Amino acid sequence: MKVSFHGAARQVTGSCHLVTAAGKRILVDCGMFQGAHELHDENAADFGFDPATIDVLLLTHAHLDHCGRIPLLVKRGFDGPIIATGATRDLARLVMMDSAHLHEEEARRHRRHGGQHEALYDRLDALDAVALFGRTAQYGKPLDLFPGITATFFEAGHILGSASILLELSAADRHRRLLFSGDIGPGGRALLNDPAPPTGVDAVVMETTYGDRDHRPLDASVAEFYDAIRDAGARGGNVIIPTFALERAQELLWYLRAGLDQGRVAPGLSLYLDSPMAISATRIFGRHPEAMGLAPARMIHAGRDPFWLPGLEFTQEARDSMELNTVRSGAVIMAGSGMCTGGRVRHHLRHNLAHSAASIIFVGFAAEGTLARIIIDGAKSVKLFGHEVPVRARIHTINGFSAHAGRAQLKAWHDSLGSPAHTFLVHGEAKTMETFARDLKGVVHRPRMAAEYEI
Repeated sequence: MKVSFHGAARQVTGSCHLVTAAGKRILVDCGMFQGAHELHDENAADFGFDPATIDVLLLTHAHLDHCGRIPLLVKRGFDGPIIATGATRDLARLVMMDSAHLHEEEARRHRRHGGQHEALYDRLDALDAVALFGRTAQYGKPLDLFPGITATFFEAGHILGSASILLELSAADRHRRLLFSGDIGPGGRALLNDPAPPTGVDAVVMETTYGDRDHRPLDASVAEFYDAIRDAGARGGNVIIPTFALERAQELLWYLRAGLDQGRVAPGLSLYLDSPMAISATRIFGRHPEAMGLAPARMIHAGRDPFWLPGLEFTQEARDSMELNTVRSGAVIMAGSGMCTGGRVRHHLRHNLAHSAASIIFVGFAAEGTLARIIIDGAKSVKLFGHEVPVRARIHTINGFSAHAGRAQLKAWHDSLGSPAHTFLVHGEAKTMETFARDLKGVVHRPRMAAEYEI
């Protein structure tokens, strides 16, 4: 029985782990490498294994750094089943199709400038990947994959449908319980249930994204968010909120609705969700109350939409988004991307950053080198679409909405497993892993790319 690491090894993105047991090869996740700059060469490189030899793919959740290379895996020969929760299946279809479209656009842009850049994969490859989704996993219910190999999905509390996956492996006289954490949520979120991992684990492959620090309490962040909305309303300008399409957009809609109900947000908001992907993701949420927290699930079962509030408009079409650029005051616009590396939010920033009455509210992580980080770090002007745009708008940075567990929560999650003999740390920077490793008992590994271990 072996496990090898082909992504997220001493880095934060690109989750991809291979288990070999009982003559079968099981892949857990197949994600995109991401960063401030394009990583086309890294994503186009060999996987480190032959995709055609993989018997089954298990998917923890639908973020791009966990599912974004699945169409490439299929393009290069994988044709086995993909197993995920129902919500992950629906969100992954959305994410992979959007990613394929972006790869096609990037290739066309290079060709227009005389380059020979080939799309990593296209929408047909993404559709081929979607067709391979097979059995639907339900939390806590074991799935027999092969003789001697069982998989059970457990709530991870990270995004809708996210899971930690337990593999129970038996061969000859050996039996191992190997857990893959996926990404672990912080708990205490209204939209999702808390993480609920199994116990009695022999070994765990565990994410450490925030293994060296804790987050600001959520209640304080929500209060600051309401304050920023009220301040912007009093000043009369527009509010631009760069928003991640999965989870963050829905969470903000939930809290805006709650703020209106509680009188913490003034009525009469003109709110626009200007992201086709976020709009689709919001509709997918409504189809999966089984993967949601108790309060929103009850609302859905009662025929109420937990993400509806007065004044909300979905701007699906590009022409509707363009019309928002003529609005000079009173609009709250949520648009992607969250780090401002692309998408419609860049147009809204171009039309609002220079206005002193406007507000820009950042509610998510901003990597080094991204436009969001440049603005947060105090740039006096930024370049957008060939124009130098002065930054006169009021900038708010609210850091407590993370969908990842912080250091203390990660430690509590690990403690609940029952003292695994081996812990493999992934999804974190080297210094973060080193810091978190000091908190753990048992043998702790920090695998490098392509490293293989007996389990």
